[in-house]
Amino acid sequence: MITDLEVLETIRMFQEQHLDVRTITMGINLMDCADENPERACTKIYDKITRYAENLVSVGEQISKDYQVPIINKRISVTPVSIIAESSGNAEYVKFARALDRAAQETGVNFIGGFSALVHKGYTNADKGFIQSIPEA
Repeated sequence: MITDLEVLETIRMFQEQHLDVRTITMGINLMDCADENPERACTKIYDKITRYAENLVSVGEQISKDYQVPIINKRISVTPVSIIAESSGNAEYVKFARALDRAAQETGVNFIGGFSALVHKGYTNADKGFIQSIPEA
């Protein structure tokens, strides 16, 4: 249970020490966007992100205004794209990066994370192809 003293201490930190909320993040699961057709998969990714996060920035700004707490960054984190792109059998992973970039621009977020692969325990040939696409993306 939070005490009155802790609430007042937090308020003082915002006022006197210029404490801010560094980041708010919306996590979006893209597993249902996997498709054998890469263009369709990219469209699903873009549509889902823009639908779910369309108000993320404005809500973050409203919270900041209502509570007078600066929120510096608004970001989105998605399922690692290598997992989604692998189902299309497409070696053109840059298309997926562009879909993420367009969605980030449309929603107005500062950052979108997820153009990545889970390779800490080894990687597939598709993961290898994905990693090789990172410089171009």
